[in-house]
Amino acid sequence: MLMMISVYGCMLFLSLLQIRRRYQLDYNEPYEELLNSEYTKPVSILVPAYNESVGIYGSIRSLLSIEYPEFEIIVINDGSTDDTLEKLMSKLKLIEVNRVIRKQLETKHIKAIYRSSIYPNLIVLDKENGGKADALNAGINCSKYPYFCSLDGDSIIERNAFLKVLKPIIESGDEVIASGGSVRIANGCVIQNGELVQIELSKKPIVVMQVIEYLRAFLTGRIGLSKNNLLLIVSGAFGVFSKKWVIEAGGYAHTVGEDMELVVRLHRLVKEKKANKKIIYVPDPVCWTEAPESLKFLRRQRKRWHRGLIDSLWRHKKLMFNPRYGSIGMFSMPYFFFIEFLGPLIELFGYILLIISIFTGGIYLEFATLFFLLSLIYGSIFSMTSVLLEEWSMERYPKVKHLVILFFVSLTETLWYRPLTVIWRVEGIIEMLAGKKGWGEMVRKGVSND
Repeated sequence: MLMMISVYGCMLFLSLLQIRRRYQLDYNEPYEELLNSEYTKPVSILVPAYNESVGIYGSIRSLLSIEYPEFEIIVINDGSTDDTLEKLMSKLKLIEVNRVIRKQLETKHIKAIYRSSIYPNLIVLDKENGGKADALNAGINCSKYPYFCSLDGDSIIERNAFLKVLKPIIESGDEVIASGGSVRIANGCVIQNGELVQIELSKKPIVVMQVIEYLRAFLTGRIGLSKNNLLLIVSGAFGVFSKKWVIEAGGYAHTVGEDMELVVRLHRLVKEKKANKKIIYVPDPVCWTEAPESLKFLRRQRKRWHRGLIDSLWRHKKLMFNPRYGSIGMFSMPYFFFIEFLGPLIELFGYILLIISIFTGGIYLEFATLFFLLSLIYGSIFSMTSVLLEEWSMERYPKVKHLVILFFVSLTETLWYRPLTVIWRVEGIIEMLAGKKGWGEMVRKGVSND
C-alpha cells in the first residue's frame, strides 16, 4: 500500500510539473505553421473495423475533416459479419481497384481493395477475419507513408489533433518513433457528421466514472511515465508510429493487448540496437471514443485489458530487472507487474481478509475504520486532482456543472467502482491462467449522428 501511494504520488507530482509547463507553452505553439511546413511528415491513418457499422462512417467523416497537409485513410474491413462493408460501399461510393501491396508483414488474405470515388485519399481493404492486429498489419503493408496512425473504428478525432500529436516527431528529427494522444469518452456528447459540436456528460454513473478513470490514466499516469521515456502503453484508440521501426519489430502481435505489446517490443528493439529513440505521450491531442454503458460489457473489457497486460509482460519477461534494458527493465516492467498486474490481487485479498476478520472478531474496528477512511480519502484525492488537472490544462469540459458532477462522482469511486474493477481484473487473471483467448463480443451504439 505504501509503495502504491509513493509511486502514484510521484507520478502525480511529475504530471503537475509537466502539464503546467506545457500549459504555459501552448499559448505560443505555432501549430498552424506546420500546415505549410515542408518538414511535416505525411501519415497513413489505419482504421481497423470489425462489425463497426454503427460508428464507422462518423469516424471516417471526422478523419476527412482533420487539419493536416498530407494523409491517406485506409479502412480495413476485417471480415465483418454485419453491414460494415455495405455501408462503406454506399456512403463512400467505393470502386474496386487493382493495387500491388508490398507484403512486409504476414496477414490473412485480402479479398478486394476499393478506392472512394469521392475522396481519392481513402482506401478500403476487405480481408478475411484475423483480429485487430492482423488488420493493422494489413494496413501497414498497404500504406505508402513513413508514419502511420492506428485509430479505433468507433473514435472521433478533433480537427487539429494530428498536428499536435505529430509535432514532437517532426521536431525531434526522427528521435521520437511513437507518439500517443489523449482519449476521452464520447458517450453523451453531441457529434454530428463526424464532428464534435457539443461536449456533454452521460447521465449514467458508470460512464461518468469511466470519464474520471480516463482523466486519471492519461493526465497523471502517462504524463509521469512519458517524461522519462518509461511509457509502455500508447492507446490503440489513437497513436502514431514510425512504420520503419514497427516493421523491423515484426508488426503487431496476435494478442488481446496488441497496442501495449508493440510498445514494449519497440522499447526492447531500441535498447538492443542501442539507439537513441523515444516513445512519448502528448496530453493535448484528443480522440473521443465510445465507452461501455453496461456492467456486462465493461466487465468484459476490463478482463480483456488485464489479460493483455500480463500477456505483454510475459512475452517480454526477459526485460524484467535486466539492467541491459535500462529504466524500462528496472522500473517500467516491475511497475506494471507489481502495481498494475498484482495490485488488484493484493487488494482483493485485503477485502476478503477484512470481511473474515470482522466476523471472527480478529480485528480492531477503530483501526480498520481509520485505514478505510485513509484509503477513501487518498483514492478520492487522486481522482479529484485528475478532474482539476483537466480543467486547469485542457478545459475540454466547459460547463461548471460538468466539473461539479465529476468532482462528486469521483468521491464515490472507492465505495463501488473500484471494488468492481478489482474483481474484474482478478477474473482476468483467472481467465489468463485458464488459457482463454479472444476479445469477446462488444455491442456498440455509435456516438455520431451521420
